[in-house]
Amino acid sequence: MSQPAPGPPQKRSRRELARTAGFVVLAVFITLFAVLNLESVEVNWIFDSGQVPLIVVIAVSFLIGVVLTYLAERRARRR
Repeated sequence: MSQPAPGPPQKRSRRELARTAGFVVLAVFITLFAVLNLESVEVNWIFDSGQVPLIVVIAVSFLIGVVLTYLAERRARRR
């Protein structure tokens, strides 16, 4: 297979650079948030309770919210 001829590297647009920088900043904030919320909390399940790191409770709650929002929007679009 032939490879494209090497040329000068493509310059990224300002928009791409700003977007990448935004993602890096967001990743840093998410990492800090996770590290600062590692203490264990008691979670009461329906039949039992247990100790879980707070970041796990936050992440599971976030994911449940994302799924419920997706399902609600999907249902609203069908109407």
